Amino acid sequence: MPMIMDDAINVDDLFGEPASLELGLPSTSTTPTTTKVLAQRLDEMRLSGCCQKIAWSKQGCIAYISQDTLRVNLRHLECRPSDGKWLLSDDTPLHPVAEAHGGHPLVHLCWNEIGSELAVVDSSGRVSIYNIAISLNSLAGQRQAMIDPIDDGAQIVGMVWLNVQRSVHAFNGAAKVQGRWAYSPFRRRPIGPFHPAGKPALLCVTRSGIIRLLYQNPDSKWAEISAELKNTSYSDRLLTHAALVATQNGVLIAAHSACQKIYFYRVQINWNPPQWDPSQLKQATNQVPVPSFRFMHSKVEAPCIIPSARENTDDLAASTNSLYCLTRLDIVLAAHDNSAGVTNPWIIAVFSAPVHATPDHSQQQSPCSLIVRWQLESAPQVLHPKFDEVTSKKNNAQVKPKTMLRRLEDMYCDKYVLTTEQTEHGNVLAVTYDDSSVSFYDPKTMAAFNGIDDANTVTSLAQAGFHYSPDSAAGLHISFSPSGCNAVTLDGEGQAQLRVMEHSYGAESGLYDENKFSAAVASLTLAFCRGCGSEFNTDDILLILKRQLPSDAQTSLINEVYRALGVNCNYTQENDKLMSHQYLPKCLSIQAALGFIDKYKLRNFASNVPWTILQLRHASVLYALFLQYLKGGVQAEPPDADAIRILLGNTKWALDLLHYVLNDILDLADDLESLLPDQEALAQKLKSINSLPLIILLSSMSRAFLRFICRGLRGIHAGYTTAPLTGDSGVYYAELYQTLDTSPVRIDVYEKLLAGVDSAVRHVYHGAGFGDAERPGPEKELLVNGRIPPVLVTAVSTILRQTVPALKPEIDRMAIYMGNYSWLGLGSDRRAELYRRSRDVDIIKKIPFRSTVLASGSDENQSSKRSPSQVRRRCVRCCEIMCGAYPPRPLLSSRMMYKLGYVRYCICGGGWTLESDFNR
Repeated sequence: MPMIMDDAINVDDLFGEPASLELGLPSTSTTPTTTKVLAQRLDEMRLSGCCQKIAWSKQGCIAYISQDTLRVNLRHLECRPSDGKWLLSDDTPLHPVAEAHGGHPLVHLCWNEIGSELAVVDSSGRVSIYNIAISLNSLAGQRQAMIDPIDDGAQIVGMVWLNVQRSVHAFNGAAKVQGRWAYSPFRRRPIGPFHPAGKPALLCVTRSGIIRLLYQNPDSKWAEISAELKNTSYSDRLLTHAALVATQNGVLIAAHSACQKIYFYRVQINWNPPQWDPSQLKQATNQVPVPSFRFMHSKVEAPCIIPSARENTDDLAASTNSLYCLTRLDIVLAAHDNSAGVTNPWIIAVFSAPVHATPDHSQQQSPCSLIVRWQLESAPQVLHPKFDEVTSKKNNAQVKPKTMLRRLEDMYCDKYVLTTEQTEHGNVLAVTYDDSSVSFYDPKTMAAFNGIDDANTVTSLAQAGFHYSPDSAAGLHISFSPSGCNAVTLDGEGQAQLRVMEHSYGAESGLYDENKFSAAVASLTLAFCRGCGSEFNTDDILLILKRQLPSDAQTSLINEVYRALGVNCNYTQENDKLMSHQYLPKCLSIQAALGFIDKYKLRNFASNVPWTILQLRHASVLYALFLQYLKGGVQAEPPDADAIRILLGNTKWALDLLHYVLNDILDLADDLESLLPDQEALAQKLKSINSLPLIILLSSMSRAFLRFICRGLRGIHAGYTTAPLTGDSGVYYAELYQTLDTSPVRIDVYEKLLAGVDSAVRHVYHGAGFGDAERPGPEKELLVNGRIPPVLVTAVSTILRQTVPALKPEIDRMAIYMGNYSWLGLGSDRRAELYRRSRDVDIIKKIPFRSTVLASGSDENQSSKRSPSQVRRRCVRCCEIMCGAYPPRPLLSSRMMYKLGYVRYCICGGGWTLESDFNR
């Protein structure tokens, strides 16, 4: 097998002649640096199936190997606070990697299914594992590479993480029915095998034909088992590539040997005990789950005849196996749905010709790469007729079917294939080439997506017409984002570069096609819903929405998202499940993010409404969880000082928000007093008034959260006398009680206000004949557009004429009028803007602190020094800040943060990133 040459021979330099000898040999002018880099990349791909230098996690973290192959750097998508633009973050080195691998070159990166665990592999087959701990740019070490010995035979040629045992919501696609898109959600079951304790586990195949399972025990220590792949002859023991995939019947392994043969294995992983009870860890630490391998089937040999034997083309027939080398091996499972089930898997192998054999591959006749496919099938065993004459002792003896690989039609490429990767949650097979182009195929049929298919059916972004434009600066290493709509490549200097999918959105050649625009919006909706259902990061979709869609198209998408996810905006009937709704915060988050301008400007009004509701939801869930802890329902230990401080900050925020709402409503009652008897005049006036408090009161969703907050505040106030608190905890709780006790408006007054608003809204709905089917319409108008629908104008009149005046005797009007609400971040006046420029408010704890960037632009140091244990994290989506101790202490405050999901994510669902001055 010839080696790929770095550079061609320059005959002129060899003989010192100024003129070429015209021997037909390629000159250096036809082999530029890019050809040399391509040759090196193909060599890497030929020698090993594990040479992925960049990988994008499903949680949004991008890891890539540095150009010197000794370090790993981290990046992610983020919204820049200064101008609200979405882009790649700066590099952050993952420092533990270089020390862990002791200077051995790093060759491969691999994230697990949910994107929280990263495996780093070096050239000696040693593996280190890291976990996204508290932010996207700070990974914690889980397994050290020094555990593994240095052995050339242990080099890893294929690896896969075991899946996590969780079912997710998935979507088959969308179809237009009577002018509206109908989405098809279903519950997708997880595919085993699983770690019984829910811990990570990594399956590897080495060059010497050894299968390894690295797994973490319940005590967080790592262990390993290994076995030899069966039925490999001595001459075929050296493997170059291995592809692994989990199915319901075990792990499928396709391996390629140095003798150019394809082998197939089916392996089961059995655990003893098969189930795990976390309480057993304290009782019997030695009874941890122990895995073992069971080979269900071994070795279906398929010789790699390149090209296919059934091809009669003279030029291709003249090619030999020695010309084409295997550069990639994958197993593809078509995305399954309710009706079709899971189809048989394909083995896809890419064979490429050496670059030096095709100096001008753009004009050559033989293909640069061949995509060879085999389908795994079961076939009956056919015995020789003589066996029928043998008398069997068993009646009705049946011969077990055999497993075979049926070769499908080859695909010929006039460009070098670099990657074949399933994207868009398995619904698309993306093939990338050396000229930076990307082609998309249906994994079920391998039919190419060309973007001009039926505009009334949407299955993916690629099928709906999204594509990657050729990028001359693109590198030879690429990885796709969680939803497949972005890609990140390594350029010639080893730096990560972002590529974004594009679409005409119906505007082509000066004409506009509404069907194509509608299909594009539906495909983006489908991609977002798939990400929500799988709990994957959706910042890549948000980037496209911010960059490419105008505001009216963004509103159309938001309406589609609410409908596709089945979020009912009508909560006129109190519903305690509102706080645990899976998709509601995701809908609110993307809506709030689309209206974000920059850190120092208020969001547009329509997105300020969902942003406020997200914060109301945060306070509601926090109070409910704390009261549950306080009653001993979850933990019997008394709350620590940090937990009470978090509660105190949120209580001050909630009270000021209630005061802010009431103050604005009182002002509206005064300003609109003359218009209240005239419904037409009032309706016209309300169109020009952007009153956030009025929208918050009228919307049944936010009104329900306000009721939950009031209920929580009453419970905290009443529990003061019985809470067993001492020390700082007692001091903070006393301050909290005093804050509630000295409020200028009692909590029961706010509950009366909410009850009056609720009554007025119900009355107008009933009078207009709006039942459960009609109420979501006006409720969505409040929530999505921030506009008061006509049906609720009468309710506004009732609230301002009757509900508010009845409460005035119980309100200290001057106290709430003089209140400072600029720290809430909801106002647009100069005082609120100045506060945003000079101060930050912890989005979780609701505790104000000085901003690290002073409004005056001066470089003076902050007066207060933070402890080294204090970390400052910023949300990559909403740009809000959280400060806290790390590592977290095992107290109630820490468990509350874990329970609420705030260790990794903000209240808006965005990931955290460590600020640069803390990122060490």
